[in-house]
Parts: sequence; structure tokens; C-alpha cells
Amino acid sequence: MIRPARPDDRAGVEAVVRVAYAKYVERIGKPPGPMLDDYQALIQSGAVTLIEQADGGIAAIIVLLPRTDHLLLDNIAVRPDRQGQGYGRRLFDLAEQQARAGGVTEIRLYTHALMTENIALYTRWGFEETGRGIEAGYDRVFMRRQLT
Repeated sequence: MIRPARPDDRAGVEAVVRVAYAKYVERIGKPPGPMLDDYQALIQSGAVTLIEQADGGIAAIIVLLPRTDHLLLDNIAVRPDRQGQGYGRRLFDLAEQQARAGGVTEIRLYTHALMTENIALYTRWGFEETGRGIEAGYDRVFMRRQLT
């Protein structure tokens, strides 16, 4: 079931992010940005949506931040034992629906340059690279997808 995260989901959301990004800590030399986010505040602002499993556990989360001219896909994380089951794609489809409902025609995101498998996934989903640079101490790749 896809639903907005509630305040009592915070620990579960943080757990999904922790296990989804753990493999990158050694690769990039520090915790990726999503591991440092304030999920209590993000949940309270309505930015976090999740996929809840039948047993009540959380399989995947997405953080969407509306901007004036685009929707920022700030984070999408799927538990490693749930990857490959379409959860990420379902959440991305939700992002596309939210962007259209908000009247914007572009979704943007950024990822770490060393997260090459994520860059490849986003490219398959129709994103194009728009630039690279250092932001908040991370080597980032900026991407966008135009909605038609």
C-alpha cells in the first residue's frame, strides 16, 4: 500500500534509508546525504511517501519537494531485500503524477557521482544529466526528466 508517512513511521523510514544507503558509505567515504536528513521534519511537512507491506513493515520510501518550476525527487530508497520488485518504479510513477498535478513539467534529482548504478537507473527512467559539481561536500550529478 502506498501512503503518506506518519510521525510514528519515522523510525521505519530511517531504517529503510539506512539499509538502502549503507553500501555507499565505504565507497564515498562518509554517509550519503539522505542518511543525514531530518525525517521527522520531512514527514511532518508531508514530503515522505512510503510503501507499506502487508505485515506493516516499510519496503520503500520517496521524498518529494515541490519547487516553483519543478519537483525535486530528493530521495528514493528501497530496502535491499525488496529491490527488483518494482517498488522504486511505483514510487517514481507517483512522483510523476504529483509533478503533473502540481502543474510542473520537470522532475529533478541529484545523486553522488560514485553511485553509478543509480545514475544508470535514472537514465533508464528517462533522466538526462544536466551537470556535475560539489554541493554540501558531495560530488553530485544533477539530472532532470522532462514530462510530456
